[in-house]
Amino acid sequence: MSAATLREQVAAERAALRAAYLAQPRPRELLKAHAQLIDRTVKSVPGLPPSAALVATGGYGRGELYPSSDIDLLVLLAHEPEPAERESLERLIGTFWDIGLEIGHSVRTVEGCVAAANDDVTVRTTLLESRFLCGGRALYRRLERALAEALDPVAFFKAKKLEQEQRHAKHQDSPYALEPNLKEAPGGLRDLQVIQWIARAAGLGRHWRALVSPGLIERDEAASLARHEAVLQDLRIRLHYLAGRREDRLVFDVQTALAKQMGFADSANRRASEAMMQRYYQTAKGVTQLNTILLQNLEARLAPRPDTAARALNERFEVRSELLHVKREDTFVREPFAILESFLLMMQHQQLRGMTARTLRALYRARNRIDARFRQDPLARLLFLHILQQPRGIVHEFRRMNQYDILGRYLPEFGRIVGQMQHDLFHVYTVDQHILMVVRNLRRFTQPEFAHEFPLCTELMNGFERRWLLYIAALYHDIAKGRGGDHSQLGARDVISFARRHGLAADDRELVTFLVENHLSMSHVAQKQDVHDPEVVRAFADKVQTERRLVALYLFTVADIRGTSPKVWNAWKGKLLEDLLRAARRVLTGEPLARDAALAEKQAEAARLLRLYALSDAVKDRLWASLDITYFLRHDAQEIAWHTRNLHYRVDADRPVVKARLAPFGEGLQVMI
Repeated sequence: MSAATLREQVAAERAALRAAYLAQPRPRELLKAHAQLIDRTVKSVPGLPPSAALVATGGYGRGELYPSSDIDLLVLLAHEPEPAERESLERLIGTFWDIGLEIGHSVRTVEGCVAAANDDVTVRTTLLESRFLCGGRALYRRLERALAEALDPVAFFKAKKLEQEQRHAKHQDSPYALEPNLKEAPGGLRDLQVIQWIARAAGLGRHWRALVSPGLIERDEAASLARHEAVLQDLRIRLHYLAGRREDRLVFDVQTALAKQMGFADSANRRASEAMMQRYYQTAKGVTQLNTILLQNLEARLAPRPDTAARALNERFEVRSELLHVKREDTFVREPFAILESFLLMMQHQQLRGMTARTLRALYRARNRIDARFRQDPLARLLFLHILQQPRGIVHEFRRMNQYDILGRYLPEFGRIVGQMQHDLFHVYTVDQHILMVVRNLRRFTQPEFAHEFPLCTELMNGFERRWLLYIAALYHDIAKGRGGDHSQLGARDVISFARRHGLAADDRELVTFLVENHLSMSHVAQKQDVHDPEVVRAFADKVQTERRLVALYLFTVADIRGTSPKVWNAWKGKLLEDLLRAARRVLTGEPLARDAALAEKQAEAARLLRLYALSDAVKDRLWASLDITYFLRHDAQEIAWHTRNLHYRVDADRPVVKARLAPFGEGLQVMI
């Protein structure tokens, strides 16, 4: 059969697979059927040297071939190729491309495969999934034996674990990117494959259900992994079909079409693409949960840490190898309050670097115990307040609580925004991740090692009593997004309910409610109004009412803006907010500077700066006489001096004057026209 005929046949069969899949999506069947189609095709192409073997590797070797993925082939040789054999192999590979197959090929001997596998864990992984196609079967068996003899399961485990950590770091250790990579991002397909590779290398099984009998996972966890895998496979298959090429990122351009294809529809408050992405994020979170548990179980089996004597923390928990260990697996079922207690202990004991696999699994299995009855338990409420009030570990444990569905179950209103996207010009995080970023930013104001970032915020935070109230406001400020209506007003109602349930004093309740209801107001005034206009400052001060509220709102606003995106914050915004803070503070403390005194002080400082440039006091008089009071209120002394240096001899000039300089307060340029 000619290459052209084969090309048409492959294209027709691929089109048929696509039509059948879109009519009735069955991910595993599609991946297997596509691999079988390629099997039949490559076997039918002549030109393989008699002594060679054709081997499928990588995902294709696993029997999972996505519509536009590379087809990884190994041409296994008994010896280094002669010139004639080399030409024959080149024709063979060329024919594969002529047929329309996207081949990723290698040509090696058995010894070459072993050497490459020893040098590169990626090659080792690819060959781990090798599958014989045609040619010399005895040669392939020799390769299998050689690879098995050279494989060190412990070293392989450590290499794959390190590889995963490095891969996660490239994706900011978060599955919540707005355009996530289905394959490589945390919670993606690669996290599932890592477990399968390690288990296969250790001889523990090739399928999720095979990991049940060695005690690595429970039966229901194996079923969860299979469901998560099917969701990710379905998304990736559809993405390949939509893009018409290999594409593993859920970019904005395809999200709407993909959501429509999968049956999601727009609602009054949420786009179809947002609903689809929330499902993806929930799946990715489930994958990361089980990946963590399985890696710990595999490490305990393959590379256990040296045993150290267990040290009791209380009647429910102990420390084992610097990990928090629950003494009984049914502790969280018998005493559900211990769920929150486990996170509190992580914060209180600095030597703890994580939780044991048993503890993580028990948490995962007991998360359904956090119900309405649990939320009404006074002990649970007290523990949650203690978590908020700890001097260290709040952000880390909140993220862990979110990761294991604890935070969203204890605060159901928070659970509704987990994985919810924000389609605007500013936010680059999902709502729950933005909220946790704001908490993180507030926490940084309390830590001396970050004082250089925002000295004023650090100073204000150190003098702020019960700073944990700001963390409550952070948890609730965007919690009503996606419901429709004003999220600030709806969030304020939610935080009032939280404050009452948890017994906050009236003053504290009023503060957190004010912050949630008005968390956008300071940013709005600073960036859209004239912060040097006394009337604007007075109106803002009247709204804030107290200095404590003002300081809290300033700290919260800085943390909120910085938590939207690494690119949104700049020194110009910082200066506007600081100017508004200082002006409103003078009004609220009852010591506002008289307008004339303020003007005189500013003008005197500008005149002093002019003298540094050897300009006489008289040069400013004519220019300043032509300027109104608003000008002097709007600009600081340094800006006035700069303007005067460039304009004092051009007061009546007919030609326009344009000057620029590096902004003295940070990034960017300052332009005077």
